[in-house]
Amino acid sequence: MTSSTDAVLDIRGLKTHFFTHGGAVKAVDGVDLRVEAGEILGLVGESGSGKSITGFSIIGLIDAPGRVVDGSIRFRGEELVGATEARLRALRGKEIAMIFQDPMMTLNPVLRIDTQMIEAIQAHEKVSHAGARARARDALARVGIPSPDERLTTYPHQLSGGMRQRVAIAIALLNEPRLIIADEPTTALDVTIQAQILYEVRKLCRETGTALIWITHDLAVVSGLADTVSVMYAGRVVESARTSQVVHAPAHPYTRGLIDSIPTRQTHGSSLRQISGMTPSLLHLPKGCAFRPRCSRASDTCLEAPEPTEPRPGVTVRCWHPLG
Repeated sequence: MTSSTDAVLDIRGLKTHFFTHGGAVKAVDGVDLRVEAGEILGLVGESGSGKSITGFSIIGLIDAPGRVVDGSIRFRGEELVGATEARLRALRGKEIAMIFQDPMMTLNPVLRIDTQMIEAIQAHEKVSHAGARARARDALARVGIPSPDERLTTYPHQLSGGMRQRVAIAIALLNEPRLIIADEPTTALDVTIQAQILYEVRKLCRETGTALIWITHDLAVVSGLADTVSVMYAGRVVESARTSQVVHAPAHPYTRGLIDSIPTRQTHGSSLRQISGMTPSLLHLPKGCAFRPRCSRASDTCLEAPEPTEPRPGVTVRCWHPLG
């Protein structure tokens, strides 16, 4: 077993809560994650499961009324919980990059693409304007943007949605970060562009050793992208394993439900099996296992919250009655 310092990212017991008039919203409630160099981790779950808040917590983008209340986030051995804003700014863009679902959260609509990319480079190191521009051009070419010299002189509104997202990905890769957090960056794109971006991202991680956390609600996407998968539900990771194990032999009933809801050739023309009920409010979680009211395997034992166990080698699951 390697030590935590060998991992690019090692999270233990992370808790991020939002304090409202109605009470504390436990958006992230005791999450453990680990990502090695060159590894792609798929972080999967329904809306409101805590996936994005986990990503924002890593990069220090949690604003009031939310805050990290407990746990450890170690990036290449350095503790980020409690780090100063100056230190986090130095890491963002240089060592840790984030790709948002909406590329306009990254791009400034009134600045040309070359201006934005050159500023992203020169904010972290002393490089000539010509040198920075050459790096920006190469970054656009790496993500498959045709005629990169021409694209550098355009404004974001002159590009298609898919092209803007590629530019956002290129900006994330500019300074060769050790970790990229991608928050559903291809959800709004057509399947052809999505497939190409997934291919390019996988290739770049293999070539550069960059670690990647791919946040999504779609298990079908990560099944062909990620090395490992962590499934989140109501602020907690309920299952973690190699992707092939999660897809072909899920241990948690919630994971099984997510897989059963994916259309396949075998289910064509028939109704998909859906998970009954709704995701619980994080303000009013059910007693014990949060998935209990929606689970066909639930028993009185589930009135007590389960701790993570390892029913099979390499599989961690938070369930009293894991699937065999």
